[in-house]
Amino acid sequence: MKEIVIISGKGGTGKTSLVASFAYLAGNRVLADCDVDAADLHILAHPKARHEEDFSGGVKAVIDPKSCTECGECRQSCRYDAISEDFRVNRFRCEGCSVCYHVCPADAVRLEEGLNGRWFISDTRLGPMVHAALFPGEENSGKLVALVRNQAKVLARTEGLDLIIVDGAPGVGCPVISSITGADHVLVVTEPTLSGRHDMERALQLVRGFDIPASVVVNKWDVNPQVADSIEEYCRKSGVAFLGRIPYDAAVIAAMVNKRTIVENGDNGAARAIRSIWDKVIASILS
Repeated sequence: MKEIVIISGKGGTGKTSLVASFAYLAGNRVLADCDVDAADLHILAHPKARHEEDFSGGVKAVIDPKSCTECGECRQSCRYDAISEDFRVNRFRCEGCSVCYHVCPADAVRLEEGLNGRWFISDTRLGPMVHAALFPGEENSGKLVALVRNQAKVLARTEGLDLIIVDGAPGVGCPVISSITGADHVLVVTEPTLSGRHDMERALQLVRGFDIPASVVVNKWDVNPQVADSIEEYCRKSGVAFLGRIPYDAAVIAAMVNKRTIVENGDNGAARAIRSIWDKVIASILS
């Protein structure tokens, strides 16, 4: 079983569109949407949930007003200013560190599991998918990402599928680390801008820290061919596989409007480029 993770240094590079196209072209695959803070792969996959569960990623403090003596020890010790003057806990500020629980002389504080989101196993037109969503204002997305990936592996083994395609989180933070840890390959999608190149370099630096093979794709390369050339040159000098360039194409917009992948929306330049990139993925990464 192989696991390929598609990430980007920032949001909006076309990462999810590429994941959906790969899923359409692949066989024997499981999809995992690990961009749990802003999941959108479901828009193109059209999932029907067959299983769903609540996700609790940590604890929150609760103060019992009947036991509280209003001594102020908890407010003085809370570095997140999560306790109000009337000794109520703001659950959006509370980090679940439990300091208030330990310093309260009246044992008026208890720790309760918080409900942070939900995760799903769904049947989609692109194959079985594990996905999730955090509730507004909730955290611990790294833990939820790990859960989604683990469930995707269980699903792949159960259904005899040999490929997991992961839509990773953007950036270089905890959700991205959780998205790529232990993966077989990471593909970074970038744009031909100076900021896009900078974000790509940071993402590649993160991947190198985990000793995972990486490759790069430039989306909308013809918007700035000079920067696209510099990105390809950087990959060549850094020993990173450069898989190809996807042109700017109005057909992509039409596909998104119709909730379809690019490769099933006609024979256009972007679709041809993505098919070529997928052939390289099969030949050099998944073989």
